[in-house]
Amino acid sequence: MLVIKAYNESCRERWDAFVMQSDAASFFHLCGWKDAVEKSFGHRHHYAMATRDEEICGVLPLFEVKSRLFGHSLVSVPYGVYGGIAARDGETADALRKSAEALAGLIQVDYLELRGGAAGQAPWHGKELYVTFQKEILPTLEANLNAIPRKQRAMVRKGEKAGLASRIGGLEDLEQFYPIYAENVRDLGSPVYPRHFFKNLMESFPDAFILSVRQGQKMVAGVLTFVHKGALLPYYGGGLRGHFDSAVNDYMYWELMKYGCQGGFTLFDFGRSKKGTGSYRFKKHWGFEPTELDYQTFLVRAKEMPNVSPLNPKYSVMINVWKRLPLPISNWLGPKIVRGIP
Repeated sequence: MLVIKAYNESCRERWDAFVMQSDAASFFHLCGWKDAVEKSFGHRHHYAMATRDEEICGVLPLFEVKSRLFGHSLVSVPYGVYGGIAARDGETADALRKSAEALAGLIQVDYLELRGGAAGQAPWHGKELYVTFQKEILPTLEANLNAIPRKQRAMVRKGEKAGLASRIGGLEDLEQFYPIYAENVRDLGSPVYPRHFFKNLMESFPDAFILSVRQGQKMVAGVLTFVHKGALLPYYGGGLRGHFDSAVNDYMYWELMKYGCQGGFTLFDFGRSKKGTGSYRFKKHWGFEPTELDYQTFLVRAKEMPNVSPLNPKYSVMINVWKRLPLPISNWLGPKIVRGIP
């Protein structure tokens, strides 16, 4: 008999074991993501799992996110690229979807969003905004370098000639990395995540690391990277604008690819980008091909599809103002705003 149950901590090891074995599950389905989101933002989780004879056969991680500015939502999963239903079969996926729809109606959210994985047909609505970029890490450094388009290879060499160097670090590098990341996202017009979110993530996932790029003793770029099933996920990264002439970002991602090749990793997951943005073009220039992300939304109280994307014209004035804020102000205000943007 198929049973839908609420997650509890006694099932933690079994949940994560299912995620690691399931092709439909992602890094963001792991309980460590739940822990970091709860500790950092205080959102309430509604994780559900399907069982047959007490054996887990499907999972659905959900968080309830409330914001005066951006509404009330149920999301799988907030602040993550991937999410949604991970199930062994269609019957299980259907049961988890129906349970999520029922929960969304019960707690009267504005909408329910699944970031991948077996949503229903109408009245579900697709969101054709995001793509992801993934590429195989080849067995040799030479093969990986040759797979990069010629123009980007030249940028990598430019960074090498500028005397840049990289290193792999852990929590000890977070204090230097965070101001670089914060300045980078401020320049893009986006609010920054709180520093303790990164700390909580790195504590939840001990394999996570920061690859930093240095000019002499100074860190000038860095990327917080996760490890999952043989894949590298460079998820939060940025470089100082004053060092863009040295091609710090191209150099940084090549150094990470080198690290992956030498460490036996098989996949480079460049994460999601909005179509037509600078990050989208950067990844395309690196020879990565986009894959549509299947995000599905189920409206409950909302009458139309929510759009909290920075591409929404109604946010253009706010974004332009944000880019001009002094860093101490954006770093103080950003975490208060980003909490409500799942």
